[in-house]
Amino acid sequence: MKIAALGGGTGLSSLLSGLKKYTPDITAIVTVTDEGGSSGRLRRSWGVLPPGDFRNCLVALAEDDALLSRLFQYRFPGTEGDARGDALAGHAFGNLFLTALSDVAGGLDKALPAAGRVLAVRGKVLPSTLRPTRLSARLSDGRRVVGETRVSLSGGRIRRVGLIPSDPPAAPGVLEAIEDADVVVLGPGSLYTSVAPPLLVKGVAQALARTRGLRVYVCNVMTQPGETDRYTAADHLRAVVDHCRAAFGRGDSCVDVMLVNGEPFPASVVRRYAQTHSRPVEAPRDAVLDGVRVVRRSLVEKNGGFPLARHSPARLAKAIMELL
Repeated sequence: MKIAALGGGTGLSSLLSGLKKYTPDITAIVTVTDEGGSSGRLRRSWGVLPPGDFRNCLVALAEDDALLSRLFQYRFPGTEGDARGDALAGHAFGNLFLTALSDVAGGLDKALPAAGRVLAVRGKVLPSTLRPTRLSARLSDGRRVVGETRVSLSGGRIRRVGLIPSDPPAAPGVLEAIEDADVVVLGPGSLYTSVAPPLLVKGVAQALARTRGLRVYVCNVMTQPGETDRYTAADHLRAVVDHCRAAFGRGDSCVDVMLVNGEPFPASVVRRYAQTHSRPVEAPRDAVLDGVRVVRRSLVEKNGGFPLARHSPARLAKAIMELL
């Protein structure tokens, strides 16, 4: 079973941790537009691709070596510019490791396989592109915002995102992984800052159109303040399809099935998230939406039988396997 998964952030790493129980032939294709936190600092200082999402994906795919995984995720205490003036403050060890390894090996594309051997990962992790790339967004009020962090905090409704420079070439192995996969998974993750950017890399939309595999979009369970306020599942799907079609230059879709959470949240969970201006994503009642099959499953993590507002890696992976 060959699986390709596109995206970034915690959504992608959560998906990978569930999928690795079913097959070792997994390729994670990771967005490279992150500009915040430790990754952003290393990107600005060293000119490297932001390592944070790669670190999380490597750890998610690692065999059960708890000590090495904990080491990669270890974050030095403090914050940038704190009173101690500690240059390591706020950095994750794994980010520093990948930055140093990239410098020694001659690039992140060479560092990631080496790091994968250290962690004994089940699968491989690829950057969507090796070209340093920034995210831009066109808002409904006409404003153009540049930078992933500014896009998330723009406060306006996002019409479309783009990459600077536009049409960066796909990294080696990316297009082949998509075309050869039995299933290609988009999401879950931040719609405009994690899921959409890899679709805009040159050749990715075309590879999605050519692949023989099932193309699955995993819709988020909650809206994200600043990106998807008041979005329904239908709004999420249309944004993904529109970006794929814009990159392809014609009307082909890049999704066969949309997987949505069909389990309602308790009122207490809804109220708690409402305080942060986030709410459950409304799932469509239709079995087919804009030519895409809609599949509802119970996908959320549970704590003592109590549903939490995040995907369960095990339930999500099981649902994807059942689709096949």
